[in-house]
Amino acid sequence: MLKGISPVISPDLIKVLMEMGHGDEIVLADGNFPAASHSERIIRCDGLEMLDLLEPLLRLFPLDEYVEHPVALMKVVPGDTVETPIWESYKNLLKNYLSIDEPIEYVERFSFYERAKKAYAIVATSEKVQYANIILTKGVIKNDD
Repeated sequence: MLKGISPVISPDLIKVLMEMGHGDEIVLADGNFPAASHSERIIRCDGLEMLDLLEPLLRLFPLDEYVEHPVALMKVVPGDTVETPIWESYKNLLKNYLSIDEPIEYVERFSFYERAKKAYAIVATSEKVQYANIILTKGVIKNDD
């Protein structure tokens, strides 16, 4: 273990976060997401829900402030009546890490899947909430960080 790093950040995950460069993307996937068929670089975080992982990750992971939307969520499929309260939790959490007014982009389901295939890695969680998938774009560490 290391000081200041949450125990939910596994050695495999910290390695991937360190390897990623500016502009690389990482997917935090809910339990329904087809992670294994969308990436060869999968980090298993079984037993973790999204919000248990997201905040400790954001403490370490700079989001890209040079793009319009450094965060992407999967749009609700038209006609699906599911609620997405986790999105409000994401928005409230992101306010602590970004100064961008509207950092979130909403991406159609199959476009989200295609983007996930190009991501540096997919982190598979046990999140049960539908539409909890999130893509984060890595930014840079600034001199004053």
